[in-house]
Amino acid sequence: MILAKKHEELKTLFSLNKPTVLNDGKTEINFCSFIQKKGEDEMLVFQSQMKGAGFCSVSDDEIQENREFVYPVFRPVSRSKSNSAILLLHGLNERSWEKYLTWADYLCRNTGRAVILFPIAFHMNRTPGYWTNPRYIIPWVMARRQQIADLSNSTFVNMALSSRLSEHPVRLYISGRESAYNIWQLVGDIVSGGHLLFEKNTQINIFAYSIGALLSQVLLLANPDKLFDSTKLFMFCGGSIFKRMNGNARDIMDKDAFSRVQDYFMHTFTDRKKEPMLSRFLKNDTLENAFRTMLKAETYKELRESFFEKAKSRIHILALQKDMVMPTNGIHEAVGDNNYDDMVEELDFPFQYSHQNPFPLNNNKDSSLIDQAFQMVFGRAASFLA
Repeated sequence: MILAKKHEELKTLFSLNKPTVLNDGKTEINFCSFIQKKGEDEMLVFQSQMKGAGFCSVSDDEIQENREFVYPVFRPVSRSKSNSAILLLHGLNERSWEKYLTWADYLCRNTGRAVILFPIAFHMNRTPGYWTNPRYIIPWVMARRQQIADLSNSTFVNMALSSRLSEHPVRLYISGRESAYNIWQLVGDIVSGGHLLFEKNTQINIFAYSIGALLSQVLLLANPDKLFDSTKLFMFCGGSIFKRMNGNARDIMDKDAFSRVQDYFMHTFTDRKKEPMLSRFLKNDTLENAFRTMLKAETYKELRESFFEKAKSRIHILALQKDMVMPTNGIHEAVGDNNYDDMVEELDFPFQYSHQNPFPLNNNKDSSLIDQAFQMVFGRAASFLA
């Protein structure tokens, strides 16, 4: 009940582009502008090859919302700049920050750190509005169901992502690479003293959920400009090797998109001869190699497990037993036998939950148990990231 009431309060107060002080006067929400610069030329060339997926008539490089956007920052009310922060990374196919408002609020209040909610490329407010307009999208859903035999889990919610990934599965990598560049730019600006809300050399930790965990693992593995040398990372419902992830769900992507994505990254992506576009544009650099390290347990196993061995004091992974999207066995394969017990904790809750909805707010019967579960997860996260 406490969590549900807090959710409603924050949802009411939260509005993009409108700075807000929360009701108790202790926490404020600011909105910051971001204009993509790092890696921009590379991304524009690559995305110009990604033509519109039926419902979207323009190629990816023409979607201006993806390159210029705003992101929210929760922080303790203060006249001075913050000197510590938590970067909060969300899950796949997310279009609203609603679910994360209580997460950010709790982390901010219980660590004293600012919490930056940063959107992954082509997610949240980084897409045209018509991508989430039911009147526009539903006819495309019906058309997709007619075109693809035995299509399951096809919904209005996942149509945009599913169509785009079915047409070009490599978009998942391009979007992740673009997001890595964006975070590299953001953290670099903060650390150098170029951000309005943060002091120079602000220390930044990461709370990562779902696919945001994969992005954070790539960033720490690649460690561009050594920006993440001392970063602490708390992963919730994430951290699996890519091969074990299961995104076939009504609110993530449909069966056809998931099958194409899995086949592409298990076979084509690792063979440049099968994908001439990769040979032309990709770099074989630290970001790409870090991503490859997380694809399969048997690939770059020694390098990956050596990284986790060295970094395990600053990485904690909290998995859920009934998580079908990011299963614990995939996390085990990612970190390796020698690191698993030190890094990974698996919980189970005494109520119905899922990866996508770990704290179901519409469950009045178990509201006190849900409050306890939320406190359990975010109490651990706040203690680790403070």
